[in-house]
Amino acid sequence: MAQPLKDRINLQSVSALADGLAAAWPPFPRGRFVARALDGLGGLELKDRVRHVAGALHEALPLPYPEAAAVVRACASQGALDLWSGWPATDHTAAHGLGHLEEAMATLAALTPYATGEFAVRPFLERHRDDALKIMLGWAESPDEHLRRLASEGSRPRLPWAARVPWLMTPGPTLPVLDRLRDDPSEYVRRSVANHVNDLAKDHPEVALGLLARWRSDGGSHVEQVLRHAVRGLLRAGHPEALALVGAVPGSGEVDALSLEAGTVAVGGRLAFTVTVTSGAAGPLLLKYAVRRPGSRRVFHLTQRQAGAPGATFTVRKTHSFRPVTTRDEPPGPRELDIILNGRVAATTAFTLTGPGSATP
Repeated sequence: MAQPLKDRINLQSVSALADGLAAAWPPFPRGRFVARALDGLGGLELKDRVRHVAGALHEALPLPYPEAAAVVRACASQGALDLWSGWPATDHTAAHGLGHLEEAMATLAALTPYATGEFAVRPFLERHRDDALKIMLGWAESPDEHLRRLASEGSRPRLPWAARVPWLMTPGPTLPVLDRLRDDPSEYVRRSVANHVNDLAKDHPEVALGLLARWRSDGGSHVEQVLRHAVRGLLRAGHPEALALVGAVPGSGEVDALSLEAGTVAVGGRLAFTVTVTSGAAGPLLLKYAVRRPGSRRVFHLTQRQAGAPGATFTVRKTHSFRPVTTRDEPPGPRELDIILNGRVAATTAFTLTGPGSATP
């Protein structure tokens, strides 16, 4: 079984941070910091562990913030940190650097090659909107791919796990950052750009589609890859303009057959199904599937095929897992499986989800 993420904030990560800080500032009370950081750590979840260690860091580094920030930057420059040892240092920056924008943003820039500052930069965007965004626009020109990614990732409208910054939810302010990074040589950066546009599309689909159409017109080595990843949410929703943007004819094609391996599946098991489709036009066939129950509909990618002409036929087999996860409840009961072809529900069949360990007929 994989180690829970929270357990990566531990004696080893705290000690690595302590060693770096002590090397950067010899008076640093290494032993006291480690003891304080570990006290009560075991009962905390991931983000609470990060905050706890950051609090211990603040107690052990009782300097005016600009001086404390210089110590943290010197620690980062030694290259001894990673995500787990460096994350509390970014949290410390967010908690105590808000009144010192330049020093704090420079500290996040120093830390982010080792422990991304995408969460920590959000309070600065909230309090120092224009000035913080100007600094991030400069990051988009950095030779360091981690800092270029931070410019895009930290300003995402719907960054997972991060605090919402209301003005980032409006269309327009971050487009200059995205324009600079849309054809970045690093896939790491481009993926963030695509995720950023996908976020934008959830609230302002027409703005996102217009931006992507402009990028296609402007050209670039990687624009098509970014475009396809950026419109995935709109494609999942069957948005006609998004389908057209990737060359698919909205609603085109037919499902010839849809069969389930079994009509019931137990929680913890897998639903196997086979679908045969025929294209209605030349071009992409985008197949999604949805699992529905009252009050819930979740859509998943099935496959994408290229039809050379109308009438091309494809058969796809898929298994869908009902393995329990802590973030989603799957109560037993009736379900429906939809096959979505180029944005249109083209076939539906019913099945039953039973309790864990139930026998399948």
